[in-house]
Amino acid sequence: MSSRNPVLFVVACVVALLCAAAPAIASNPIVDLTSDPWFVNWSAALPSTYLGVNTDSSDACVAGKISCVDKEARRLERELSGLKCNHSAIFALSYARTTEEVAAYERAHPTYFADNAWLNHYDATFADFYFTAWNSWQTSKTAPAAWKIAFTAADNRTNSAAGDLLLGINAHVNRDLPFTLYAIGLVAPDGTSRKPDHDKVNKILDLVLQPLISEIAARYDPTVANPPGIPGGLLDFLEFQVLPTWRETAWRNAEKLAAAPDAAGRKAVAASIEQSAADEARSLRSLTLYTPPVTTTAARDAYCKAHLGTTTTATSLLG
Repeated sequence: MSSRNPVLFVVACVVALLCAAAPAIASNPIVDLTSDPWFVNWSAALPSTYLGVNTDSSDACVAGKISCVDKEARRLERELSGLKCNHSAIFALSYARTTEEVAAYERAHPTYFADNAWLNHYDATFADFYFTAWNSWQTSKTAPAAWKIAFTAADNRTNSAAGDLLLGINAHVNRDLPFTLYAIGLVAPDGTSRKPDHDKVNKILDLVLQPLISEIAARYDPTVANPPGIPGGLLDFLEFQVLPTWRETAWRNAEKLAAAPDAAGRKAVAASIEQSAADEARSLRSLTLYTPPVTTTAARDAYCKAHLGTTTTATSLLG
């Protein structure tokens, strides 16, 4: 793991003292969840506030087979291989690696999640939201606002590699994830909350981040780990500030969708989710813009061309 911000370290220690310690998990060659003593899965200590009806309406991978996750990983790898140095490749790589690692850990530790079938249903539904936005943008330049900002930044090469990554994660987590969770249902058949399995993903994401950023640096931009405007570096920003908070917020927004009294109420919640994700995207875009002539895309593009080839035009990816 990278060097740590001392303030964040103090915060992590305080949270660790307040939260019950999680049971130790056996290591495996893909992701070792016991190897990062800095990570505190604080959101797991926050119980769900929704125990109402099951809102599952998604028809993606309803049988919950892990082969569904493999299929999504293959789709992402096909997208990634075609993008080469297109700036959209940054998020495509992060999504591909995350999907692959979650599947690998599930196979290696089949009892880690309480309900593997639900997780696989989750993964397939979540991917559908991304590919729907991606294909819409490639064919008609239309997409939800947060995705429109992310895709436009990538197409116009206006933002750093860290910016492209953060804009994609924001759109997928702050925008897509609440709708995904609502679509797959927040409550198990026995009436218990699905939130513990949702929170367990945080631990895997934490371990994926370091090798992911290293791979982005090797393939696309060697400066990605320490972008201007993000004190403490990209890794700490994602681990301690962005991902756990955004995923917790996504769950709470899904609860609001589920608890809405009627369709009009859900429409209002949905509009709020879209607006918040778009506002976050605008802030991230401003934070990570290149500022010519001090910073430009030229060095990044030249580095990627030397490693992967020329920039390509993105296309839709169906099925």
